[in-house]
Amino acid sequence: MRPSVSFGIIGTTDASAVAALAPRLERLGFATLWVNDVPGGDSLARLRAAAARTERLQLATGIIPIDRRPVATLDLDGIPAERTALGIGSGRAERPLRLMRDGIAELRERSEASIVLGALGPRMRRLGAELADGVLLNWLTPAAAIAATAEQRAAAVEAGRSADDGRVVTYVRTIAEEAARPALELEAHRYEQVPAYAANFARLGTGALDATISTPARLADYRADGVADEVVVRAITPANSLAELERFAETVAGWLAETAADARLSEE
Repeated sequence: MRPSVSFGIIGTTDASAVAALAPRLERLGFATLWVNDVPGGDSLARLRAAAARTERLQLATGIIPIDRRPVATLDLDGIPAERTALGIGSGRAERPLRLMRDGIAELRERSEASIVLGALGPRMRRLGAELADGVLLNWLTPAAAIAATAEQRAAAVEAGRSADDGRVVTYVRTIAEEAARPALELEAHRYEQVPAYAANFARLGTGALDATISTPARLADYRADGVADEVVVRAITPANSLAELERFAETVAGWLAETAADARLSEE
């Protein structure tokens, strides 16, 4: 199946802007609003603002590093569990697998929301297949995402679960106007300096910019069968203003309509 398309923003986006943006995303048909959790940008607070203004839009954190924000400290009040995915990651923990096992168990006790594991390496992905409701993959080309998705579904079956438990979300930095390209390039360069990501890029033989979207055709590549269950277009704009995010949302929705029309014509 073709993956659904969701919308991602950074956690430092002003809560009032999130509240204004969320109903538009719901109207435009985006599946989920994902909010990065960063220092100074509480993803849960932003999701509360979005939840208050929407009824159907799914909500997700991507990703809360629980070495920095332990599960016991998370304020889950006002978060509708039935339409929320709690995305968690190990951050810079010295024993990441143990931290994540304990974190998943603790979250299961605290919330009925689904749990998505931020996973880069194969051991963390296997843990996600065993215990979580899905994994969030980052900075992958469509070809790499197809391979990872197939592996994740197989790992879920090997763990005694169904292939559906190998759910994969892939997070893709995206621009919808050329004025945002410098911000995209800066973001790509920053990740290429992170040792874990640098090693992964070297292993895959790709660079960070190879795993980004800037055209309708590239978005269509990420919507091919088998790429993932859900593709998150992480909005990169010049200043991350509400007006820019709204324009980005309308532009990408137009791309989706365009590629859907092209697909229908090809089937006739």
